[in-house]
Amino acid sequence: MGNNLDAITTLFTEFYYWVTVVFMFLIHVGFCMYEVGVSRRRNHMATLMKNTMVIPTVGVTFFFFGWWIYSAFPPGPGITGDLDVAGAAKYQPWAPTMATNLQDHITGVFWAAFLLFSWTTASIVSGSIIERIRSGAFWIIAVLVGSFLWILDAAWGWHPKGWMVQVLGYHDAYASGVVHAIAGGAALAVLIVLGPRLGKFAADGAPREIPPHNPWLVTIGLFLIYTGFWGFYAACNIPIISPQLIGGQITGETWTATTIYLTPTTLSAITFNFILALCGGLMATYIISKGDAFWTYSGGLAGVISASAGNDLYHPMQALIIGAIVPCIAYKMHYFVERTFKIDDAVGAVAVHGYCGFLGVVVAGFLLWGAPSSPYEGFAAISPWGNTIGAVIMFALGFIPTLLVAGLLNGMGLLRVPREAELLGLDFKGEVAYRDAVDEVKRAEKALA
Repeated sequence: MGNNLDAITTLFTEFYYWVTVVFMFLIHVGFCMYEVGVSRRRNHMATLMKNTMVIPTVGVTFFFFGWWIYSAFPPGPGITGDLDVAGAAKYQPWAPTMATNLQDHITGVFWAAFLLFSWTTASIVSGSIIERIRSGAFWIIAVLVGSFLWILDAAWGWHPKGWMVQVLGYHDAYASGVVHAIAGGAALAVLIVLGPRLGKFAADGAPREIPPHNPWLVTIGLFLIYTGFWGFYAACNIPIISPQLIGGQITGETWTATTIYLTPTTLSAITFNFILALCGGLMATYIISKGDAFWTYSGGLAGVISASAGNDLYHPMQALIIGAIVPCIAYKMHYFVERTFKIDDAVGAVAVHGYCGFLGVVVAGFLLWGAPSSPYEGFAAISPWGNTIGAVIMFALGFIPTLLVAGLLNGMGLLRVPREAELLGLDFKGEVAYRDAVDEVKRAEKALA
């Protein structure tokens, strides 16, 4: 830090990202409460432990190779150049630069912000598959999604020099596709292989409603997720930067906040748009679900996700309208897919994150058509075709590899818990506990006879 201005900027940025990490941790707290509220009592501890262990499994693997992927893979598979192995070398876990370094105040807190994105992506998958998946199988899928797939698509479509930004003009400022569409695609893949919960569908194929066990926990959990998403939005920005450091379209002396793409924005603008998208989602899903509390709360989150791709540039009225319309489409799609394909998504994660994230990216391509995707000269402008292709890549990158891994685990008998375990509840541990529980059920049946 050569002068006082540089020092203040660096220390402010360091503290800024550290605070976003603290806020984003509330997303994980919210997911734990939300999933326990949805799951039935006999599965509570298994649900909590499944989500808790995302922290060390994804945390360690993201340290060892996830962060390196983000730095090495922006050119894609030879699309805009070779992998940047040399540039990513300083992010290898054994590199001296990863230790305490008074010349580098930013890497650790920026890495932590991306790690929280990783945890969030894996936890999105977690909610949809509760009450029937083996914990070990989920942790394998969490590492796949959280430490490899999402960070690969972030390198392609979220890095300032990612090939999708350069070639397609892909724009997804607050991760409608980069986090949510890929997680929704992965969740759908697991659900296809995993199958529905026992009793979800009647003999004639009609779906049965399995209401949340504890609506209060669902409510508090989702409000914590809303709160954590303030930090999520802030972490998608670079808080202050001199335009003299950026070649291309941003010139002059004005210091500004930028998106992850280094395009200028303000916290004021995204505050308007975040709140209006949240309000639009809450109001619209309250109406379309006829006041169903679960879908109303989920719809607020869906509204934010739907507008996130373009919330750096939208007018607040655009954010409000997108946040209202797209969740209604996703709500209808959820029940259509459930009836038609017998997909049992316990929390509607595929709809809220996958469908809303996908459609949000596509809508941004139309509404922001012609706007610059990057400050760097020669990069494609934002366009409907660029964002639509990008949305397909995001959803498919989550869906296809996860489908293959889930299929492999299922073929080895490692994906789903035994039928007896699911009936008794995942909180029963071990053969003796299962036998005792079965004996208890038999005694109760005799007493009622």
